[in-house]
Amino acid sequence: MVSPPSGYINTSKSYNFNPDAGELVLEAYSRCMVRPTEITATHLKRGETAANLILAEFSNMQPNLWEVELGTIPLGAGVKEYSLPAEVVNITDLYIRTGSGQTARDRIATSMSRTEYASLPDKDRQGPPNQYWFFRGISPTIWFYYVPDSNGPYLANYYYTRQTQDVQLAGGDTVEIPYRFLPAFVAGVAWLLSKHYRPEMTQGMFADYQYCLKVAQTQDVENTPLYVTPSLGGYWR
Repeated sequence: MVSPPSGYINTSKSYNFNPDAGELVLEAYSRCMVRPTEITATHLKRGETAANLILAEFSNMQPNLWEVELGTIPLGAGVKEYSLPAEVVNITDLYIRTGSGQTARDRIATSMSRTEYASLPDKDRQGPPNQYWFFRGISPTIWFYYVPDSNGPYLANYYYTRQTQDVQLAGGDTVEIPYRFLPAFVAGVAWLLSKHYRPEMTQGMFADYQYCLKVAQTQDVENTPLYVTPSLGGYWR
């Protein structure tokens, strides 16, 4: 038998750790001192609800990079309002493309608030759209200004964060979160369940959840430099 070289570490060479939703909920219950043999149908239903509530909380902590997707809206001449899929949580960037192929050109569009849109004196003015108002309702919609004219075609490309897919314990599905968020997810579910089964542990569970969430969010960023360049032209004559 050949001895391994000095300093050799016998690792798994595997990157497949991703327990299904049921395993993660059982881990959360274990932290609440509820053992697997004590789990009933009521426990499973309450655990599934807690898991989805934590994902709803994650969706309020934008932007979540794993939820970012690219959508497109073909803009019609004279049409200023467009419906978006219900799972759209927020729009992070939007650019307008004119032309196609080698002639395609992209221009960034800036967002405006509801008040800014309401203050526009001529909301039906047509031209190349360069601003938008995103209404974050139950049925999200987007309004463009200028209203697209007939000099297109115009295509609105928008990066958006969407709702995380539901947790379903039946069927062995995994949770739609990245590996680095698994500790925060389990800690959050345990915190919510402790309110029902171990209220004396809730405060400590919440502190653990906040710690795990902070660690995960610290790395859920794009590692790109930020440059701030002041415009000094107005100070000189």
